[in-house]
Amino acid sequence: MPGTEFSLIDRYFAHHVHQHGGHDDVVLGIGDDAAVLRVPAGHELVVTTDTMVAGVHFPASATAEDIGYKLLAVNLSDLAAMGAVPRWASLALTLPGVDEDWLTGFCQGLFGLADAYNVALVGGDTTRGPLTLSITLHGLVPEGQALRRDGARAGDAIYVSGRLGDAGLALQHELGNMNVPGIAEILPRLHRPMPRVALGQALRGVASAMIDISDGLLADLGHILEASGVGARLELEALPLSAAVQAITDSGDWSLPLAGGDDYELCFSVPAERQADLQERLSGLDISVTRIGQVEVEAGLRCLDARGEYYTPPGMGYEHFSGIETEGLS
Repeated sequence: MPGTEFSLIDRYFAHHVHQHGGHDDVVLGIGDDAAVLRVPAGHELVVTTDTMVAGVHFPASATAEDIGYKLLAVNLSDLAAMGAVPRWASLALTLPGVDEDWLTGFCQGLFGLADAYNVALVGGDTTRGPLTLSITLHGLVPEGQALRRDGARAGDAIYVSGRLGDAGLALQHELGNMNVPGIAEILPRLHRPMPRVALGQALRGVASAMIDISDGLLADLGHILEASGVGARLELEALPLSAAVQAITDSGDWSLPLAGGDDYELCFSVPAERQADLQERLSGLDISVTRIGQVEVEAGLRCLDARGEYYTPPGMGYEHFSGIETEGLS
């Protein structure tokens, strides 16, 4: 690998932390053995890590700029699901070699989104090997106000933000499995998902439970139900869909909006007594939110079609280790 790890950091990454005004909470950033950060009084630290591997998390058609953007976006989506304010990131890159054009594009995508959310890069690591990218993102939430998965109760309404299934459909197109008319309209939903950070913060004190949809609605809502010890009923006809996805569900195939994955929308539950508060919180946000079902006492997730008949999905969503032995993994 030409140059050294330190010259790579200096050239592409070290300067970025200094571009952020208002980050007096970074006591010590890039350039030492570890970062030193100041957590404001009355707040709790929220931490998430995501990894993207070439050939697993992005297709060959993804540009370096798209990859940099999405790497941060999926972590921002995790913080959004907790109601947190993003603050600091550390970046770990495993690169097969130094491709200056690729690194320039990657940094444009990553730091363009970081600037939009005032995220400071405070550390990380670079190594040589198969292309693997990881970010650890830190955020802040007022004490006791983090949104969790275990608060849903029977009678709560279930909502999702945005639309479901577009990213999964775009991926099928990119992989050559189908030809999607008007692909340009939905392709950004795969490569440039919009993290719902403002919505997550607005739902503090209103939502009883929340999660971001990364592995598919069924799988991720299932995590809420399991953590909360409840079940739910979904109304398939209520799911928010683009015309392209609707054309497929009209044939009776609901796999894209239910299990396609990569939506990075928020799924959350709201008690009946907080419905008015929900509408008030949404009034200042430019985002659609759709009620798609209700939490029930009986365990399990039941999907009903327009005729009130039960629909049995072919699968629950994306699972990294499906079909292989996972004993010992956590």
